[in-house]
Amino acid sequence: MSQWSDEDRKYVVSLPEFGPYAHTHGETYAEALKNGEEVIELLIEEYQSLGRTLPKPLMAGSLAFSQD
Repeated sequence: MSQWSDEDRKYVVSLPEFGPYAHTHGETYAEALKNGEEVIELLIEEYQSLGRTLPKPLMAGSLAFSQD
């Protein structure tokens, strides 16, 4: 989920599936989405290395990630 934050004056991307502290931001919408992709990739790597099950998406999105 992404939205503009008047308080931070940035776009904020939240990843509620991964908990209340999983979020990032960017000066532009595109930068925020790119940062969000990077955070998701890091979280997936961490979950896999720990043998944890990935959380189910709360909503359908238009981004696709490859697992190389």
